[in-house]
Amino acid sequence: MKKETGINFFEKYLTVWVILCMIVGVLIGKYLPQIPASLGKLEYANISMPIAVLIWLIIYPMMLKIDFKSIVNATKNLKGLAITTSINWLIKPFTMYALAVFFLKGIFSGLISAELADEYVTGAVLLGAAPCTAMVFVWSKLTKGDTAYTLVQVAVNDLILLVAFVPIVGLLLGVSNVTVPYATLFLSVVLFVVTPLIAAWITRKSVVANKGLDYLENTFIKKFDKSTMVGLLLTLVIIFSFQGDKLLTNPMDIALIAVPLTIQTFLIFVFAYVWAKKWDMPHEVASPGAMIGASNFFELAVAVAISLFGINSGVTLATVVGLLVEVPVMLILVKISNSTRKHFETKASIA
Repeated sequence: MKKETGINFFEKYLTVWVILCMIVGVLIGKYLPQIPASLGKLEYANISMPIAVLIWLIIYPMMLKIDFKSIVNATKNLKGLAITTSINWLIKPFTMYALAVFFLKGIFSGLISAELADEYVTGAVLLGAAPCTAMVFVWSKLTKGDTAYTLVQVAVNDLILLVAFVPIVGLLLGVSNVTVPYATLFLSVVLFVVTPLIAAWITRKSVVANKGLDYLENTFIKKFDKSTMVGLLLTLVIIFSFQGDKLLTNPMDIALIAVPLTIQTFLIFVFAYVWAKKWDMPHEVASPGAMIGASNFFELAVAVAISLFGINSGVTLATVVGLLVEVPVMLILVKISNSTRKHFETKASIA
């Protein structure tokens, strides 16, 4: 049997690469301002075309992994599906909003201007309303999770996202007195979720029909492994080239934004993990279920932030901080999950 290698070197130190890209972006913005100025002109309907291409590089490979026929397998894990779905859409967005307001507009009010606080809260809301990322597959593998269940949950989340993301964001941002251009938000969801999803579905059908499922899963999809990270890092370089002035003048803001985001990640994981334990779920389902609830679809959050509020907004900065926080925190949660495996049942023991 081929030995599982887990998270590779590049993914393990993703936070380091993100920080390096942030530094490169800031330096470009400061010393080569003509580059972000030129890229800023390439927009359509408030959506940056260069960013759109890069976001596609991030999302399309993730969509390729989703086999919608596998959704029928969710009936085997209804309890696990109920836990993560309830947490993702009925709890997580609202706790994120509450924590962001409590810290950014309350405790940290003397350190952040009211205008910036509103923008950072908005970014946090976009993260909280966008559950699950491609990295969930990594967290699931590292905790020996049920791959089929993880795939089903990702697919179900994407389907729910199409109808729930806009209303939830609109509701919470309405509370924050932020006007939401729904047309642009819908366009973002269609552009960054629906379209790559359809493209991936067509690709899967074509590749399977011509070369088989084994080729698709073990050869074709792996060709895109690097494109996701390359797209992500190039996106960050562009984003931070526009964020340079804010980062240089307000470096503490990143740490302040990270506080509620970090607390939220631990809170949701513990809630989902304990709930699964109470319902006697096997660890193979409980662990990825909790990971899915704790992690964010930061690719979508960044894309929507850019399209709604601009690439140089505080909203976009807050969503990028979400990525900086997620990788190290999720690795800590992986260790917690693995160290507590013995307290859960296994599939074999409950079969």
